[in-house]
Amino acid sequence: MPLVETLSQILCGSMLMVWVLIASFSRTDESENRAQWLMAILAICATLSLIYLDLTGGSMWGSTFLPKPLAVLCIAFAFLARLNIKGRNISQGMNPHQVRKKNQDEN
Repeated sequence: MPLVETLSQILCGSMLMVWVLIASFSRTDESENRAQWLMAILAICATLSLIYLDLTGGSMWGSTFLPKPLAVLCIAFAFLARLNIKGRNISQGMNPHQVRKKNQDEN
């Protein structure tokens, strides 16, 4: 049982680290896509390990009630991982980066 609990903690922690570092991975489209897939796979694996932990009567950090809500959160993270975080420019105006680049091109 402690092995499944440790595995669940490692998977949840790894998924959270990728979530926190997603902005760093978003520098190129390819690395962002890989990070999103990695996070989705980690989230699904964490969900499965948490469900197994709950079915076998295990506990997470001493609580037998915690695996179910964490599994639901992991499913949400798996869904959110595949969303495009870059978004679209809806203001149709120049952003500060474009203004700076224009000024540098003029100089």
